[in-house]
Amino acid sequence: MNSVLVTGASSGIGRAVAEEMLAAGWRVGLLARRRDVLETVAASRDTALVLEADVTDEAAVEAAFNRFSAWAGRIDLLFNNAGAFGPQAEIDKVSLAEWQAVVGVNLTGMFLCARAAFARMKAQEPKGGRIVNNGSISADRPRPGSVCYTATKHGVTGLTKTLSLDGRPHDIACGQIDIGNARTDLLDGLVKRAEAAGEPPPPTMDVADAARTVRLMAEMPLDTNVQFVTVMATKMPYIGRG
Repeated sequence: MNSVLVTGASSGIGRAVAEEMLAAGWRVGLLARRRDVLETVAASRDTALVLEADVTDEAAVEAAFNRFSAWAGRIDLLFNNAGAFGPQAEIDKVSLAEWQAVVGVNLTGMFLCARAAFARMKAQEPKGGRIVNNGSISADRPRPGSVCYTATKHGVTGLTKTLSLDGRPHDIACGQIDIGNARTDLLDGLVKRAEAAGEPPPPTMDVADAARTVRLMAEMPLDTNVQFVTVMATKMPYIGRG
């Protein structure tokens, strides 16, 4: 049975991916800060393991990956997903604390989890595995007033490319999924702000379609990699966005 560790598994895209992989018969490690919600996702299934941890805490991440490896026997896939949007404002209205909080989750957290997975994939027998980073449409095209989120998501693209190169000698594949306007709690905030401003709500897509795309990436053989994939609401203004 294949095994996957999903970060940010308590809600949104992470939860949808966790549920998709559980339905597909994978062993799934559910990593997030809210144990009570993770236990709901796990639903007492013996193929799900609750891993309460903050991705910005180095010791907590290492402990969670150790526990997962001992439980599952190996790690075939990391869905590196935990993220935060941060303030929606022009840069002169963003505090250093707000900037550092988003960098902590979106870059440092991604780094810590990728590092933990990479080390174990190198050491396990047979060696190898796959890391899928959750980028975002903003990893290529920003929304206005999103300096923290956009800068960190551009950084995720650099992380993906570097892991792809460094992973080659170890049979570790790394790809990135850039998801646009999947219906989650995060997007609900954008919809409400549009409605409050008297603007039409943005086009959206079912988050389950994003989860199915991650599963497609995960089920490729290790000699095949989906390097970058964009899945988005058909009518969102991605092409020509600006």
